[in-house]
Amino acid sequence: MSGGGWNRRRFGAFLARAAAAAALPAATACDDAQDSGSAATPGASAASGGAPGREHSGSGPRPLYLGTYTSAEGGGRGIGLAGYDARTGRITGRGTVTGVADPSFLAVHPAGHTLYAVSEREDGAVTAVRLSDRVVLGSRSTGGSAPCHLSVHPSGRWLLSANYGSGSVAVHPVDASGALGERTGLVTHSAPPPGPGQEGPHAHQVVTSPDGGHVLAVDLGTDTVYTYRLDEQAGTLAEVSRARTRPGAGPRHLAFHPGGRHAYLANEADNTVAVCAFDPGTGRLTVGEPQSTGTGAGTSYPAQLLVTADGSYAFLANRGHDSITRYAVAAGGAELRLLDTVPVGGDFPRQIAFSPDGGLLFAANQRSGTVSVFHVSAETGGLRLTGEPFASPVAVCALPL
Repeated sequence: MSGGGWNRRRFGAFLARAAAAAALPAATACDDAQDSGSAATPGASAASGGAPGREHSGSGPRPLYLGTYTSAEGGGRGIGLAGYDARTGRITGRGTVTGVADPSFLAVHPAGHTLYAVSEREDGAVTAVRLSDRVVLGSRSTGGSAPCHLSVHPSGRWLLSANYGSGSVAVHPVDASGALGERTGLVTHSAPPPGPGQEGPHAHQVVTSPDGGHVLAVDLGTDTVYTYRLDEQAGTLAEVSRARTRPGAGPRHLAFHPGGRHAYLANEADNTVAVCAFDPGTGRLTVGEPQSTGTGAGTSYPAQLLVTADGSYAFLANRGHDSITRYAVAAGGAELRLLDTVPVGGDFPRQIAFSPDGGLLFAANQRSGTVSVFHVSAETGGLRLTGEPFASPVAVCALPL
């Protein structure tokens, strides 16, 4: 894989200017370092969201972790630390975990004790951070270039990462402390040939199916979603099927319906989404017809999809349109019905995430260097901004816990 594809993918990060760097002071893993920027919010209470019964029981702010490009102009200096009010959505900066380069995507261990970050660089790596004291536990090579996504297997024993630059997926063991061992698996998407306008494979996401039986990797460069079985003793991946999109679709991100038999695919290059059928027994994914993102003609670089925990609504971040599309989910997950698009309140929303109770939605806006927060209506799926966005340099990932 040449550096050209990686650089094109990251063009939005390097267009960010120093004006976007108004947030998060450098405070090496210090959780009480305060930041002057915060999201001013009205006093309205949050909706209960898509995960009934998962109410926030604590009285203090919840933790929020922020990903950035440290090598970009105006970028951050590591993983941003912040807190948010689960009722109002107000964010307060708390410092930075330094020593992690280009942490553009973050994930947390199922047990909640360890944070994981990619280092989206030519010599790709993944890093573990212990959350109790913000100590960096170490980094491991992904065996590829520009890793842009990672996820933890539901067992908590394996970390999966997607190397965008080299079109490969890596597996690392996770020990009892949350630290990472040396890589045990690496698969490269050498076939089918790259799609129109692509010079090679570009793995953009790797995720485990809801039943835990299969690992799926979405590759933008080959217009393919690959399904693997994970050997949970050896930590290796064996391919079991491939699902092709239409040529040039550029699939980027897959989100499962909680029922486990349907998933929704965001296609970056042709500005569409598709409903997919999934067979948990075989791991076979079947891609449906492309549907509108509601953003009009041309491409709006669809990014990440979310589905509420009760399976009623789906949301799509549109970077070029600076909006979030809202869909109603029907027919047990087999249909998406376009409802509307909502302005995101920032520029180039790269990633979106729910709070654990589903009552808030966070959007990381890469070019404006901000994080927008929305209340989510449990009844309608409606989105309402909580207040002014929170300033965070080259914000490309927001992970609320």
